[in-house]
Amino acid sequence: MNKPLRNGPGFAVICLLLGLLSACSSSPVQQGQGGAASASKPRPAQDGAPDYFQDVSKIPDAVPVPHTGAYKASPYRVLGRNYNPMQDGRNYRESGLASWYGTKFHEQLTANGELYDLYGMTAAHKTLPLPTYVQVTNLDNDRSIIVRVNDRGPFHSDRIIDLSYAGAVKLGFAEKGVARVRVEGIDPVVWQQQNNPGYLVKAQPSAAPAAAVARPAPAAATPAAAVANAGLYLQVGAFASDQAAQQLRSQLQGMVSAPVFVTPIEQDSRTLHRVRLGPVNDHAEAERLMETLRLANLGNPSLVSAN
Repeated sequence: MNKPLRNGPGFAVICLLLGLLSACSSSPVQQGQGGAASASKPRPAQDGAPDYFQDVSKIPDAVPVPHTGAYKASPYRVLGRNYNPMQDGRNYRESGLASWYGTKFHEQLTANGELYDLYGMTAAHKTLPLPTYVQVTNLDNDRSIIVRVNDRGPFHSDRIIDLSYAGAVKLGFAEKGVARVRVEGIDPVVWQQQNNPGYLVKAQPSAAPAAAVARPAPAAATPAAAVANAGLYLQVGAFASDQAAQQLRSQLQGMVSAPVFVTPIEQDSRTLHRVRLGPVNDHAEAERLMETLRLANLGNPSLVSAN
């Protein structure tokens, strides 16, 4: 996505006053060329920060989850230049300049076919496969965040990544416009193994906690009333870190209408913080919620009992 130079609050106005607008922007690129395409909502004439305030410190980082679908990593051409995305971004590591994009692209389609949210923890990159999770560290203040790369750009030779407005604020460079950063690819499986013991539990049923894990049966064999009476929930993860569990809970709350909660349990002299939602009313609702979470790359939730 060919985005303008990303600016913090008021930065575009300063550029205008200094007569530097030509150095602060570039023309947009359509989705077929590797960038975002216009959705139904008209774009503002210039990019910038939103005119309303939201405390981004309460926005959780992206939670790396294994991707089960196809990656978008096909070659594309923008502004007369060919780009050949890498097929695996897990070992990617690069330092350089980061910029950000905001209101001009808010709720427009990203190169991954999703709607850009300036308050989401996402990013644009020229050659990483979509989606990819990366850790971005501001080299000037050592702040780090985890974002999900779902877009193309920035198409400036001196920029290596374009962060969402929220990401730039959390890293402390939204007003400055650019920052020196280090970008490191994340292997979601390794991240889950290190931060989510529940991921290992699901991979090794013999080590599962005492709570019975019930696999959803076909609808014909599981009457809706039976599921409702069983008091079943969807378990999305189990973390050693309460902070990681709370981050996932916050992310889920913005996606589903069902209650989302964290419950600690003791297993093998350690505490796991389970992230669950529900109870589910019937089998159809369970299937709908599970598909919603899978499409959002939040893993494969398990249907579990109330205990």
